[in-house]
Amino acid sequence: MSLSTLSSAKRALKIVVMGTGPFAVPTFQSLLRSPHTVTAVVTRPAHAPSGRRPPPNPMRDAADAAGVPILAPERINDPEAIAAVAALSPDLLVVCDYGQILSPAALGVAPYGGINLHGSLLPRHRGAAPVQWAILAGDASTGASVIHMTPALDAGNVIAARETPIGVAETAAELERRLAEMGMGAVLEAIDLLVAAGPGSTPGVPQDPARVTRAPRLAKADGIVDWSLPAARIERMRRALEPWPRTTTFLHAGADRPPVRVVLEDVAVVDESSAGHAAEPAVVPGSILTADDAGLVVACGEHTRLVVRRLVPEGKRSMSAAEFLRGHVLFSGARFG
Repeated sequence: MSLSTLSSAKRALKIVVMGTGPFAVPTFQSLLRSPHTVTAVVTRPAHAPSGRRPPPNPMRDAADAAGVPILAPERINDPEAIAAVAALSPDLLVVCDYGQILSPAALGVAPYGGINLHGSLLPRHRGAAPVQWAILAGDASTGASVIHMTPALDAGNVIAARETPIGVAETAAELERRLAEMGMGAVLEAIDLLVAAGPGSTPGVPQDPARVTRAPRLAKADGIVDWSLPAARIERMRRALEPWPRTTTFLHAGADRPPVRVVLEDVAVVDESSAGHAAEPAVVPGSILTADDAGLVVACGEHTRLVVRRLVPEGKRSMSAAEFLRGHVLFSGARFG
């Protein structure tokens, strides 16, 4: 695109932002600083069991702080919700970490339709948990993609994208914060390209269906360790599942003791090249091989080993392996599982 075309694309739009979680907040704040006008924020309604606080809603908090009107329909595709958004006469919908899929009718209220900021390099990791699945899969890099929305989940043309390596010790929470910041520039670039193309156009690069991978929403059970997996996979699991659902297992310290649920808070793969374990007989995955102040070394699948350096016993505070061992005696045959 020529400089003259980009310059003409700097038209200010009326934008409705749709978001709930923290991933959407940097983009919302960048739009407030841009020439565009954010006319409202659409977010998920607050529900909580009786007597409890509703779950956090960072986008509601950000909108309140900025004095931006808030809509919180139960279902965005209901006729009443669509009419409420249409009454704002938006030029464009910017969707990020919202939690509902928009119907053709909902997308049709804006001449430019909707764009979505997604935390992966689409078509890889379509779904609700792209950041977590990128780490679980052992990807060397990931990124943020802005797509022109269709009713299919994460399936539209990719208008703009940013790529970044995944740090060797990076958790999902840390990576998500970085991707959210990277996404700001990608969203503003995508808006310029949309305006240059004109209402009703579908700019961007179509996604290759052969390269699609899925990143489904995580459940609490996804945090339970299967010690038959290789140590590297369990280490990635620990990083991917922070801060939720976290990586958990049960400690069986002795035959006469009930198992204790523990959260693995800091782990590392034992370097087998220097450990001298290759000639040792196979052991049952989950077996605790050694335990000292440096950590609890645990047998994993494929003859690999993981050292647990920090953990949280159920009902207790976070503690180092040294602190844990001062209060727990591990008998022969102690294991996780």
